[in-house]
Amino acid sequence: MHKALWVSKTGLQAQDISLSTISNNLANVQTTGFKKERAVFQDLLYQIQRQPGAQSSQNSQLPSGLQLGTGVRTVGTQKQFTQGDLDITDQPLDMAINGRGFFQIQMPDGTISYTRDGTFHLNANGEIVNANGFLLEPGIEVPDQAKQVTVSEDGVVQAFITGDPNPIELGNIDIVDFVNPAGLEAIGHNLFVETPSSGAPQAGVPAVDGFGAIVQGALEKSNVAIVEEMVDMIATQRAYEMNSKVVSTADSMLGFITQTL
Repeated sequence: MHKALWVSKTGLQAQDISLSTISNNLANVQTTGFKKERAVFQDLLYQIQRQPGAQSSQNSQLPSGLQLGTGVRTVGTQKQFTQGDLDITDQPLDMAINGRGFFQIQMPDGTISYTRDGTFHLNANGEIVNANGFLLEPGIEVPDQAKQVTVSEDGVVQAFITGDPNPIELGNIDIVDFVNPAGLEAIGHNLFVETPSSGAPQAGVPAVDGFGAIVQGALEKSNVAIVEEMVDMIATQRAYEMNSKVVSTADSMLGFITQTL
């Protein structure tokens, strides 16, 4: 096989993955708390036909040598945990983290997952849950007589009961952070789980020691920039076309040889 065919084939694969990543970003442009991804590429091994620095004579060395690349590969898709814009909803159970940190969600199997999506609701027992009905951790239960629920920047949840001018404290919302948030594993449903790459979760109080503050009545929007993704899509399309052109050119060269010799 002509070497250029193989190299361009790896380029086509890489650009296809890049386009898939861009399309997922654009599909989630309205997803609450979504963090965009970018494809990360590396060049493949090189065929060293003349070693750089080798002796070309007794008193001289090769300045660059002869190294032939074998293409490109996708080594990862990296989540970018930049802050998204805050959308004011005025719903008392909508919460956004303005800064670093994640809400903790208790899964049905008892494990803990993490999210930036603060779209919370009450279940039939008055417990705060996410859109899938999974409990917020630590659990907070709102009494039936509550007429208003307030959440402070540092996570203190209070409720005003009918007939009582003084609020009662229901609990505290703790958030966690990771040394390497990009190492978290996305499992869908706006949820992440820890991995050895992310490190262990570090719990803290909102708005204290570098943790983000909780903003009640707001949701964090996706951090996808539509214009940026469109530009990346155009660049990906052109790169795909150029790799396709290499395949066509290599095919023409092989065709010329088979017809001429």
